[in-house]
Amino acid sequence: MKKLLSVVFLVILFASCKQEVTKTISEETEKQEILSVMKAQEEAWSNHNLEGFMQGYWKSDSLKFYGRNGITFGWQKTLDNYKKGYPTKEHLGTLTFKINDISKITEGAYSVMGKYHLKRSVGDANGVFMIIFKKIQGEWKIIADTSC
Repeated sequence: MKKLLSVVFLVILFASCKQEVTKTISEETEKQEILSVMKAQEEAWSNHNLEGFMQGYWKSDSLKFYGRNGITFGWQKTLDNYKKGYPTKEHLGTLTFKINDISKITEGAYSVMGKYHLKRSVGDANGVFMIIFKKIQGEWKIIADTSC
């Protein structure tokens, strides 16, 4: 009986350890996928491609962007504001993100906090952000962005 209980205990212990390892690998994979989206955004911005940069955002009227001028609703309005605020290649410059934290909020959603830096001939610009990523139809998309 003791041997049977020992075997059962070891099986349960192994199963729970395996579950924890799988969970950790899954979260790390999700974080890497999110970082890939942000890397593509850096590249698109730095290549003066705002439409490409916006591919990281949820293409919905429910997208929320909160910045120095208040809250903006919608993908198109957010793109229009970027075009207005960064009208030339000189204003866009080269974008670099520094990620300080990625935290799982719930299944299929993460918060990302960090800093951005724009190296530009018209003067550099720096700020901080907190963005919310959600997995939508198998892709990670920004559903809310607070940048200043």
